[in-house]
Amino acid sequence: MLTIDPKEVSTGKLHQYLLGAIAPRPIAFASTIDEDGNPNLSPFSFFNVFGANPPIMIFSPARSVRNNTTKHTLDNAEITKEVVINVVNYDIVQQMSLSSTMYPKGVNEFEKAGLTMLPSEVVKPFRVAESPAQFECKVIDIIYTGKEGGAGNLIVCEVVKVHVKEEVLDDDGLIDQHKIDLVARAGGSYYSRARDGFFEIPKPLSTLGIGVDQIPAEIRNSNVLTGNNLGVLGNVEEMPSQAVVDNFAKEHPEYVGVSEEKKHTFAQEYLLKNDVESAWKVLLIK
Repeated sequence: MLTIDPKEVSTGKLHQYLLGAIAPRPIAFASTIDEDGNPNLSPFSFFNVFGANPPIMIFSPARSVRNNTTKHTLDNAEITKEVVINVVNYDIVQQMSLSSTMYPKGVNEFEKAGLTMLPSEVVKPFRVAESPAQFECKVIDIIYTGKEGGAGNLIVCEVVKVHVKEEVLDDDGLIDQHKIDLVARAGGSYYSRARDGFFEIPKPLSTLGIGVDQIPAEIRNSNVLTGNNLGVLGNVEEMPSQAVVDNFAKEHPEYVGVSEEKKHTFAQEYLLKNDVESAWKVLLIK
């Protein structure tokens, strides 16, 4: 058996062992606003519920292991003392992953991820309209566990309003675990679909995805492509050039002159094969 003294390995390596072993972890899709009212949205898997009377949730936007920076979510929670914790189901997991990109302060991750801002009733941060359950919270405490990279910042939240979509409820009015279809975080780039097991999503860390808001409207408003499809398309650094698209069209004349619906269907087939580049080329054929 491998035995590790936490003080004798790098923080990055210890981080990998911890996240690989303590899994799957629920995801707090946390919505906050800054002092100027700018929305922010980011997922955190250091998260759980810790009581029902009062209803308490705690999540931790840890300091970056790589450069010891803090998350905008933490900065906003310190100032406004409010947050909305949205749960993540399979229908929005790709968009959730895209929102984890390290966009600059002031960038609206709702727009980048193609998610809808829904006004809250008690707190100022917006809810994620697509999330099946949303919890409006007041921040009652923040526990700082250290000042070095990898240190946790436990944001203790009291739930002041709960919103649950009726379509995920059973006949008794309680949440049906099959209908809500939650996902959880594991180690590396792995996730777990509660009812089906593991699947993998590349993490958007090294580059900035263009975001769903930069996808042409005729693609973004497709009747064929799903939110997950758009999340994958928005997680590219740039769209292929017209020259590249034209060459692809010459090689694949079967995609030229077809209806938008058929073009989107062909692109979706490429996405199912994880061939995002070809999907983009199909979509951009004139």
